[in-house]
Amino acid sequence: MRKVIFGINITMDGCCGHEDMIADDELHAYYTDLLRSVDVILFGRKTYQLMESYWPVVAKNQSETKAVNEFAQTIDSLPKIVFSKTLSRVDWKNTKLSRTNIEEEIPKLKQQPGKNIFIDGLSIASHLTRLGLIDEYRIAIHPVVAGKGPRLVETTDLKERLHLQLVESQTFRSGVVTLCYKKHLRS
Repeated sequence: MRKVIFGINITMDGCCGHEDMIADDELHAYYTDLLRSVDVILFGRKTYQLMESYWPVVAKNQSETKAVNEFAQTIDSLPKIVFSKTLSRVDWKNTKLSRTNIEEEIPKLKQQPGKNIFIDGLSIASHLTRLGLIDEYRIAIHPVVAGKGPRLVETTDLKERLHLQLVESQTFRSGVVTLCYKKHLRS
């Protein structure tokens, strides 16, 4: 069965705004490898609009470093589903708009053959965390205290505590530390 993976960058104080992150080649290579393990990305409206305004241009123009260009090509080529009740259309290639509830779509997607499923965006990740539908959390902690911005779990109202098991970690030259947690199945 396919896994649902959520990946996010956060600061030391738990903020997730993109402007405070260390977006170097090493981190882009990490996310490129992660995206190569999936065959669909699920977005909410806000994250889709943020990503769609930048990455297709970089993929086309190859205007950044080799690692950033590779990331752009990888994310641009993957199928994407945007869950939104307000968007009227999506323009990024390989992207479809879904008006269904994501919690109904996830079990169907997990049963299909293929690689893993990637979640990108705080609102849908918070919603899926509350429902217990995320199998793996990939968190990149940046050595920055932002003091402002959206928080990782501020919109999540958990019914019960979520127990996670650390299965992998990596430290980058920039001081960014990536942690991979899987849902811990309690016996």
